[in-house]
Amino acid sequence: MGLAFKAATTLGASYARIERYARLWTSVVEYELREAKGGTLFILNRAGDRRLGMRLSNKATLASAVSIARQVSPEPVLPEIVLVRHAAPHSVAAHENWFGCPVRFGADLDAILYANEALDRSNVLGDEGISRYLISHLDVKLSRISNAPDLVSRSKDAIAQALSEGTPKMAEIARGLGFSARSFQRRLSEHGMSYHALTDETRRDLAEGLLRDERHSLAEIAFLTGFSEQSAFTRAFKRWMGTTPASYRKDRLLP
Repeated sequence: MGLAFKAATTLGASYARIERYARLWTSVVEYELREAKGGTLFILNRAGDRRLGMRLSNKATLASAVSIARQVSPEPVLPEIVLVRHAAPHSVAAHENWFGCPVRFGADLDAILYANEALDRSNVLGDEGISRYLISHLDVKLSRISNAPDLVSRSKDAIAQALSEGTPKMAEIARGLGFSARSFQRRLSEHGMSYHALTDETRRDLAEGLLRDERHSLAEIAFLTGFSEQSAFTRAFKRWMGTTPASYRKDRLLP
């Protein structure tokens, strides 16, 4: 991974490799590149309370991200600003001196903002041929990570619990699972899924289970599966199963 970072043709491409392949070495951190005013953010997504250990780890990770960038760039790498979610120490002078830019604590993100011109610079060791060779190996390793079932199961559980309040937004489910919306979407797409399809599947599975229990009326089931009206639930169920909820229930409950 380190070689792939250095062999990328630009600094932006180097960071894109961290975003894509971080799962090969960590399961607790997600990295994300996001366009922002003034450039592009390199974001560290990590769920949990900002206790001392995490605060130190996150600051060290942001510093490391700048340090490795300085190893590959032909010009000095100075971020536009560094954002840190936890509260500031008594003095930030040492932080700003090392990063070479303002460091804002108490921010909404743990991130580094780079000017796009900095990310577009050619790397000292950039080599397209070597990059293709290394990326092919990383892609093979990435394909062997079989965390899709766990992710799908956790996602469906979270969606099912939220459906009684209406169709949950992807960003809400992602945040509850410790992902950014973009990272969550990317995880699903890597396994040929979309959030819309996963929500639809969750509704269908939940409806099938509830219809087997006579204690729930069709109106209650429509509500519990996130539909505002029973008619909308009926139309969706016919699309899923080719029959109405009432007919499905009747067929399943016949002795």
